[in-house]
Amino acid sequence: MRKTVALAVLIALFMLVLAACGGSNNEKSANSGTNSGPSASATATAPASAEAQPASEQASPAGERTIEYLGETYTVPANVERIVITGAMEAMEDALVLDVHPVGAITFGGKFPERFAPITDKAESIGEKTQPNFETILKLKPDVILGSTKFPAETAEKLKKIAPTILVSHIAVNWEANLRLLGELTGKQEQAEKAIAQYKQDLEAAKGTLTEKLKGQKVLAARIRSGQVFIYPEKVFVNPILYNDLGLEPPAEVKAAKAQEALSVEQLAAMNPDYLFIQFADDENKETQNALTELLDNPIVKKINAVENDKVFVNAIDPLSEGGPAWSRIQFLKAAQEQLAK
Repeated sequence: MRKTVALAVLIALFMLVLAACGGSNNEKSANSGTNSGPSASATATAPASAEAQPASEQASPAGERTIEYLGETYTVPANVERIVITGAMEAMEDALVLDVHPVGAITFGGKFPERFAPITDKAESIGEKTQPNFETILKLKPDVILGSTKFPAETAEKLKKIAPTILVSHIAVNWEANLRLLGELTGKQEQAEKAIAQYKQDLEAAKGTLTEKLKGQKVLAARIRSGQVFIYPEKVFVNPILYNDLGLEPPAEVKAAKAQEALSVEQLAAMNPDYLFIQFADDENKETQNALTELLDNPIVKKINAVENDKVFVNAIDPLSEGGPAWSRIQFLKAAQEQLAK
């Protein structure tokens, strides 16, 4: 009987020991879970932080920026290195002023004009002025394409599918905005501002010497194309420099012009300018190479004041210059000041 009782007591004690060990192991397991809690929590919060970052990037996408140009907002890469210029001769001239080297640029007859040699050393032809080669432009992988406001809508849409595209204004009065645009794209804002300020400073100096001298004198700028003499409205070609910047009085025919307008020899003689600037490019007169000589040798034209007094200035600047952009203005102002002061 005593043995039975003793055995029962031993069994009970053994069960208590097992229970204690089990409780201790459970407690360790619980503590182990608690200790792993902060790690698990950190792991859980990591994705939340990772998700927050892209949200911030969406609000301000990495590698992009926005710029303003003539009332429009454009999204372009933060670092613009590969520029293609197509259609916009204004942008080509601005590139000369700011020493910007596009990867693709406009050619004439398959060649880059000599005056653009300083900036086309790394460029491929992307077609003629009004005929962009979309395949070549796509191959060049541009960061930004500078097109022209003269482009039809379908051309602009095709370009936009290749890369961010900005249509550069062909209106002469927007020359400062055009130059600042290229400066903003390429990080050459300071150079753009210096060029604008220098032009205005030179302009004031020119006005000081020419205003009184040319009072009452008739100054005319014309272009010969396909053997025909053309004049332009006040805000086209080099006219803004003559009649706005220098403040000269535009002839009535220029005031009345709505676009490029042809003049007969008789009409030119009737205008009778005292000073005559003529732009004549071989490329624009392939079938009429003698047009300039024939014009100046014409008996009617010889009676014009400018011709009689040797005040005809042929190609004062490059004959294919647009007239309105910064490069044209800078170069023509220098030439006009030199020629008109004679």
